Formats: sequence, C-alpha cells, structure tokens
Amino acid sequence: MSDPIDFSERAHLDEEMDGACSYEELRECLRDLAVVNRLTRAHRPILQWLDRLFRARAGRRDPLRIVDFCCGYGDMLRRIERLAATRGVPVDLIGADINPNAIRAAREATPAGSRIVWAHGDMYSSAEVKNVDVVTTCGVLHHLTEDEIVRFLRWSEENTRVGWFVVDLHRKPVPYYVFSMLMRGGWWHRFIRPDGLRSIRRSFLAEDWQRMCRAAGIDLRSVRIEEHRPARLCVERLKSAPE
Repeated sequence: MSDPIDFSERAHLDEEMDGACSYEELRECLRDLAVVNRLTRAHRPILQWLDRLFRARAGRRDPLRIVDFCCGYGDMLRRIERLAATRGVPVDLIGADINPNAIRAAREATPAGSRIVWAHGDMYSSAEVKNVDVVTTCGVLHHLTEDEIVRFLRWSEENTRVGWFVVDLHRKPVPYYVFSMLMRGGWWHRFIRPDGLRSIRRSFLAEDWQRMCRAAGIDLRSVRIEEHRPARLCVERLKSAPE
C-alpha cells in the first residue's frame, strides 16, 4: 500500500512560531516542546555520547567547551550541565540561537548558579562561540534548507577539536501517524501538533545525511549515521577522544 503522505516538503520553520508570535506564546510552546523531547527521549543519544567523553576526561581540569546550535529553550544544555556535574567533569556550555525570545526563555528557565552562557545571534560569527571542542544540535536541522545544513556541517567539521553530534527526526510514516494521534489532546500548545507533523515530513533518511556530508567535504568513513528509537536519526563525528 502506498504512503499517502508527501514526505518531500523542505522549508524553514514557520514564521508564526519563529517570529510573529508573542514572547509569552513562544515560551509556552517551547515549554511544551521540552516535555515532548523528554517523553520521546530526544536528548538521550547526545547524552550517551557525551557521557563517554566525560568518562574519558575523568580527572582533567581543563573544561570541555560545548556549543549547542539553535538551543531553543535550553533544556538539553541544562541536562548536559547536570550530567557533567555528576561525572565531575568541568564544562563550558554555550547555547546559541538567532531568536532573541528563545534565548530569553532559556535564560529565564535556567536555575540560578548555572554557568551556561546564552548567546543570541549567528553561531558562525558570535563572539561567544570560539575555541569549540564539541557542537551539538537536536531536532533543528530539518527546519533549514539543504545548503544551510551543509554549511553547518562544514563549519562544525572545521571548527571543533573533538567532534559534533546531530540528532534529528527520521522520515518514516509510523512516527508521523503515532505523533498525530498522541498530540491531539487540547492540553498541548496549538503549534506542537502541526509543527511536529511538518517536521517529520521535512526530516531525513540516512542517504540524505550521506549526501549532505559529502557536500560538506566530510569523509563518510569518519561519520556514523544511526537510528535511535523512537524516530530519531543521529549523525556522529568523533575526531579524537579527549585523553
């Protein structure tokens, strides 16, 4: 039976969510999205990867410098900070986002005493984003054009000392239908269900990542493209484990 969903759609994040809505509405949406991320274990692949790096750095005093691209509400960086504290590993954490309201929401949601730096602006030219060990991003790149994704991959490859890790959606019919059913409840923000369904349609298969990595000049033998359930496809590049 053929799939009736058009999975060919590729576009930017809707302007309504990204800029035209009020700060209060964006913050509410980001809060709900953080709940969805937690329920679907969206951050687990990055946390598991970083945990291996943290264990390898046990006893080192110099911090691991991690930049999260399009950090949104900042929930992943807060989890990374807690994990690093548990492992006793010093880290410098920078969340970068071009949306000033997202940065504002992330800063307000971060407990006092956190050392996360929130940087508003273009990651590629931001003064806060330099001397990078690791770049992470979660659930964002499907909102960009392919040329923009290739630029991100090339920049990450050229500017990180240790490596980078991408988590994004896996373009499959089953997650589309399951998400559609689960998000029908009226307690979710009105953006969550339509944006999530569009996001799955815009997302990727392994061959898409292979093509984009090649376009960025990255040797496919140096990257790992792996499915993580539910409905995530991850791209991992480890240049060198910190000693």
